[in-house]
Amino acid sequence: MEYQPFQKSMLALGQAPSVIRETFEYGLRRSKEIGRENVFDFSLGNPSVPAPDSVHGSIRRLMDEVDSVQLHGYTSAIGAEGTRQAIANRINSQFGTKVSAADIYMTCGAAASLTVTLHAVLCPGDTCMTFAPFFPEYRVFVEAANAKLTVVPADLDNFQMNLEAFGQLITPETKAVIINTPNNPTGVVYTEENLRRFCDILRAKEAEYGHTIYLIADEPYRELVYDDATKVPYLPDLYDDTFVCYSYSKSLSLPGERIGYIVVSPKMKDNRLVYAAVCGSGRALGFVCAPSLAQRVVAENVAATSDLSVYKRNRDLLYQSLTEYGYRCIYPDGAFYLWVQALEPDANAFCKKARDFELLLVPSDSFGCEGYIRIAYCVTTEMIERSLPAFKKLAEAYGK
Repeated sequence: MEYQPFQKSMLALGQAPSVIRETFEYGLRRSKEIGRENVFDFSLGNPSVPAPDSVHGSIRRLMDEVDSVQLHGYTSAIGAEGTRQAIANRINSQFGTKVSAADIYMTCGAAASLTVTLHAVLCPGDTCMTFAPFFPEYRVFVEAANAKLTVVPADLDNFQMNLEAFGQLITPETKAVIINTPNNPTGVVYTEENLRRFCDILRAKEAEYGHTIYLIADEPYRELVYDDATKVPYLPDLYDDTFVCYSYSKSLSLPGERIGYIVVSPKMKDNRLVYAAVCGSGRALGFVCAPSLAQRVVAENVAATSDLSVYKRNRDLLYQSLTEYGYRCIYPDGAFYLWVQALEPDANAFCKKARDFELLLVPSDSFGCEGYIRIAYCVTTEMIERSLPAFKKLAEAYGK
């Protein structure tokens, strides 16, 4: 066998960074050239509002009052019991469920939650499905678990789940389905009707194929909804064989702290065996013991959120203004992204043209849906206000 100095698939990933990160890095370079105030960077989903005061208070108190060795030492591999119990209590109070600390596995954020879960349940030759548009790293995560990702094409009318296409594409090789609501990149919240129909299909296919099909709910944006009428159903209530992969990156504005969790639904078939597989997956991947200080902090702030009103204000301003300028925008019920149809068929070419106006936008191709752009409005309201003339000039360049 020919000697290889490194894993070629990892080299390919390292040499092909995500378009989101590439756009962000371009923005950093451009800011040095013309000044940060002259660059309108809407590329990265990095929360722009501060963490709640209670989070800062918890950190200060813990630093002052808890022995340093204890504070920064290892917790149990699955996470501190007190943290897991606090999270379970919060989930049960919100949704009337019966989750216990024993159903929760603490992780280093949503990416770790997803990769640990996927490695726990996917076997070589299995298929995992998801709905376009989707977070591009799903493909990386699934393929790293030696499985295949099947993408269900988007419903371009309303960007709910395309259930007709899903029913045609699901096969006996399907082991899991990832869904993300509120959705990145569209901001759409899947309706309860849409979700119930989807879960009915899953149950029917489980019976037909004679094996479990896992639902993996990727939920870092669960709390980020802005209209009182918008509800985000709790997926374990609708389908027994559900994992919930959660992160505090968005709700508490703690993306750099890398803290989240997995819930293995207590109603899942072989719950204890599946949970053990999650533990084994975390061990194999090196995700053993999530950050200790962050675990203590979230345990004290499970019911808190950052000031989400800022994102609502940004959404309303951007949606109303761009619609007025002639753009077709999909109304975002949640998250902090605006999904906009490009003003030419090639979204990459459109984003390149936008850079002439110092607008840094993300083309939709890597999300599995051509012809759109994603605008991350988790930026200052003042920057959005300054960017509006540029958006208008861009539209005018296309005859709008």
